[in-house]
Amino acid sequence: MGKSSSQTGAAFPGGGASLKDVATYYAPDMPSRTSASSRILRRLFYRRKTVRVAKELLGKILVRKLGGTRLEGIIVETEAYRGHDDAASHAYRGPTARNQVMFGEPGHAYVYFTYGMHYCLNVTTEPAGQPGAVLLRAVQPTRGIAEMKKRRRTEQVRVLSNGPAKLTQAFAVNKELNGYDLTDGGALYITEPSLVEPVRVAVSTRIGIKTSAEKRWRFFVKDNQFVSGQ
Repeated sequence: MGKSSSQTGAAFPGGGASLKDVATYYAPDMPSRTSASSRILRRLFYRRKTVRVAKELLGKILVRKLGGTRLEGIIVETEAYRGHDDAASHAYRGPTARNQVMFGEPGHAYVYFTYGMHYCLNVTTEPAGQPGAVLLRAVQPTRGIAEMKKRRRTEQVRVLSNGPAKLTQAFAVNKELNGYDLTDGGALYITEPSLVEPVRVAVSTRIGIKTSAEKRWRFFVKDNQFVSGQ
């Protein structure tokens, strides 16, 4: 992992946006700003440059519905992966059966199996036809923690979801959710928090890759104890 730098990010969506601009990123059903459904991120949020989306996902809320159980966590660490200009990306050599979700409409889950044992959760970005995805590396658990402990088989809250594989295990994410639409408020989606606050964003090179390792496309909340590594 490379050296990191930090900066204070604007609350949403990244500096100088008016309330009218901000509203366009929420789901179309907007009865009030306090309604959970009104804060679901719309497709427009994801249909932008991957690196920008990766940074601005910090502080957003990942939501997973499991029957009557609701799991939530604050996204505190992400990594951006693009297409032909990013040799570390699954989309580098073009579309395949595995990565086709990355080439489709933005705002979908891209879930893949790695090392023969773990799932990783990404969200697709960029306009359709332009591959891009943001890996969710870590979240800070805030709701449904008892269920997460059962799934992770640990009582230590700090290690429930501080890594991509831990995150998918805690939030019951597997290949069945590959291609899932994150904008419809179903079993898996991402929302703006009810109280939007500035996020201290730190930046570093990405973790665990050898190609395109110089790209500083990893973003995390500075000094947050749930980040996989500072």
